[in-house]
Amino acid sequence: MSSKLSFYVHIPYCARRCGYCDFNTYTPSELSISSDLSGVSRTYIDQLIKEIEFAHRTLTQDGSHSPITVPTIFFGGGTPTLMEPTDLGRVISAIGNHFDLANGAEITTEANPDTVTPATLEALREAGINRISFGMQSAASHVLAALDRTHKPENVERAVVGARAAGFDEVSVDLIYGAPGESLSDWEATVDSALALPITHISAYALIVEDGTKLGAQVKRGEVVMPDDDETADKYLLADEKFTGAGFDWYELSNWSKPGSHCRHNMAYWNGSNWWGVGPGAHSHVDGRRFWNVKHPRAYGERINAGADPKADEEFLDAQARASENVMLRIRLREGLRILDLPQSDRLDELEDYARAGFIDQESWRENRIVLTRTGRLIADRIVRSILF
Repeated sequence: MSSKLSFYVHIPYCARRCGYCDFNTYTPSELSISSDLSGVSRTYIDQLIKEIEFAHRTLTQDGSHSPITVPTIFFGGGTPTLMEPTDLGRVISAIGNHFDLANGAEITTEANPDTVTPATLEALREAGINRISFGMQSAASHVLAALDRTHKPENVERAVVGARAAGFDEVSVDLIYGAPGESLSDWEATVDSALALPITHISAYALIVEDGTKLGAQVKRGEVVMPDDDETADKYLLADEKFTGAGFDWYELSNWSKPGSHCRHNMAYWNGSNWWGVGPGAHSHVDGRRFWNVKHPRAYGERINAGADPKADEEFLDAQARASENVMLRIRLREGLRILDLPQSDRLDELEDYARAGFIDQESWRENRIVLTRTGRLIADRIVRSILF
């Protein structure tokens, strides 16, 4: 296998379920456990460490490999900061004990602004985490309420300033646009509030209504009306213009950063690199083999504690599937996609139409690359379909 392997570490616990979220997360009441997760933290982290040991045995069993270097670790969820910082540190140590943790490795945690204090932020830094991403979502209280977010807008500034004081040089915020009841001026205020923070990175995602969520049910019943697509596109264009004007360059469709502050872990996904997902429901990719764990924390714990493989299923990507996935991922990046890498060369006339219409950067097109313009990013999925189907 490749000599590099990133780790995604899934923490499936949330104090409350957000109405739009369909991630593999669980509240204490859903699991019939105490709302104080400090008692759960050690037991759950022990299970993750066992899977890390399993990953090492699996990847090194033939004995013929070169040392496996880990360039990035990402704690996602759920809410990783509901775990004890020292327990998150034990995961980092376990990875370092079984693999070659790179010097300067990027180690990120997601965080709800309400779950951190100056003391916990300092403890997270001491544990080895050097990048933190706060779920800001919006600066408007009524938008946060529509999303079922629990934090207050002012808590974001407190958390970000506290993270910088604790020694985090890389601080990011996640935003969501297109929520019910969010006006263009609400979104502009959110963007301005984010840019006023001492951050180095911003992610901004259009709200997607997922089946099986509270929001999905509200939309189906007609209780909630979603903004139209044109308004959502206007919000993206506004955000990109303001982010760029403030020195944040887009490097992926929904991500902007100060120079040198892009998220290296997420780049591993978009570049098709190898990663191992640890925890219930976590997905992994190793040299064209994709596999994922059983979803429920209880089922995951039973398998891990029995010394069994927590894998639920797997698939193997053939050359055609990998080529198609390469198109879907790389077209989202600022570097774009080489025309040479297109799986089908008979679509060039249609792509040239997109270039003439201003959706593909003219200079990149002359250099035989496909790089989307600002307006081209709005129709990225349509351009991908033109390439692949």
